[in-house]
Amino acid sequence: MDRIELYRVFVRVVDCAGFTRAADQLNLPRSTVSEAVRTLEQRLGTRLLHRTTRQVTPTQDGLLFHARCQQLIADADEAEQLFRQSRQTLSGRIKVDLPGRIGRLIIAPALPGFLQAHPQIDVELGMTDRSIDLVEDGVDCALRVGPLQDSRLVARSMGQLPLINVASPAYVAAHGMPEHPSQLGTHWGVLYASPGSGRVEAWEWRENGILRSHTLSGRVTVNSAEAYIACCIAGLGMIQIPAYDVRAELAAGSLLEVMPAHRADPMPMHLLFPHRRHPSQRLRVFVEWLQQVLGDAVG
Repeated sequence: MDRIELYRVFVRVVDCAGFTRAADQLNLPRSTVSEAVRTLEQRLGTRLLHRTTRQVTPTQDGLLFHARCQQLIADADEAEQLFRQSRQTLSGRIKVDLPGRIGRLIIAPALPGFLQAHPQIDVELGMTDRSIDLVEDGVDCALRVGPLQDSRLVARSMGQLPLINVASPAYVAAHGMPEHPSQLGTHWGVLYASPGSGRVEAWEWRENGILRSHTLSGRVTVNSAEAYIACCIAGLGMIQIPAYDVRAELAAGSLLEVMPAHRADPMPMHLLFPHRRHPSQRLRVFVEWLQQVLGDAVG
């Protein structure tokens, strides 16, 4: 195992806080991973890791060496790309995590074009609305919608998701068409509870430059976009939803836009990366493609 590979193993052990998980992600025997770290410690003449039966943590020297290894690995990966003649020669695997409906409705349908353009790149596509640990799960990048929660991660803006207010024809027939947020007290909503915090989101709109909110009454609370839309179509209440999410339902007439002049603020989208100075060329190509696809779909 050459020096760069030893550094890769050490970085993965620190990031995973253990030998077994690192070995699984690297597809190496655990004994090989342990021996690689021992080799580094002997070569450097210092202990890099504190080892217990439950956890592996870096020593102070290990922390310093981990930061240097990350930079050296990134520089080595960058150097290997210098003499590539075209993007078609890029190869390797990209592991990305996306919100469920963005993944299914926007990214997955467009992905064949990316794979055809880059036949030597494989994509491992995770689709979940829950928070994940990018380092622990070995994810290269993750798309998240809404305010950023983890300041430890590198973030790149990917634009904004416009929101609209919708209701079903059955709901409008039963409760009337709301014309202004001042009427929200007489209307029902499908309540959405954040999967992470469990907090029920308030109905929001911007009026005269001021962001206002109102807690809607509702008899049904959900924690997924699929259930949110399904309950709205069933006439159980109004919802605020990204416009791309209900484009087909609006076109089919199963949902109607309400109060178009009183929308909530768009939701920011960010692509999150583990701390890394130089992402690989294949990841940069994928990110450029992803931003273009998102812009075309939600703009």
